[in-house]
Amino acid sequence: MYSRSSEPVRFERDCAAVLVPQGDAVTLPAGTIGYITQSLGGSWTVFVEGNLMRIAGEDADAIGKEQPEPIELPDGASDDDVEALVWRQLRTCFDPEIPVNIVELGLVYSAQVATSEDGQRKVDITMTLTAPGCGMGDILVEDVRSKIELIPTVAEADVEMVFDPPWNRTMMSDVARLETGML
Repeated sequence: MYSRSSEPVRFERDCAAVLVPQGDAVTLPAGTIGYITQSLGGSWTVFVEGNLMRIAGEDADAIGKEQPEPIELPDGASDDDVEALVWRQLRTCFDPEIPVNIVELGLVYSAQVATSEDGQRKVDITMTLTAPGCGMGDILVEDVRSKIELIPTVAEADVEMVFDPPWNRTMMSDVARLETGML
């Protein structure tokens, strides 16, 4: 789901949010008025009093939205099936300021699935940021970790942030370049 609108919104309850791009945690009180500027990957970017705020999917009800549907994995799914689902989940992770997912932006370098003897899986992800000093880095890492750990049989997602090789625009897919006007 993607929206580039300015849909008005009123917070129905106190709601945790993240200030964009600083990454600071804040609480928006019930009754706060804002505008949804981006709706992607089960989270929302809301413009409130001159600031952008990221609202997580678990707080969808605070702005009158539905939480994302639970992820399903068929019985007997292989590591390849889980890896495909990992990449699908990674495509639901977005920088709150850029309407392109982190895979298309070229921020994910690898995702590897390993199964333990008890059938539980661990996913190791290596990724970067568009800029090393990005205040949203920890937020994006946690978004990736939590979305991967929603996959049935995934007991742990380890997200490693690296800056070598450094990200550059050539790592973006053609879709990302087109969406951002860089093609």
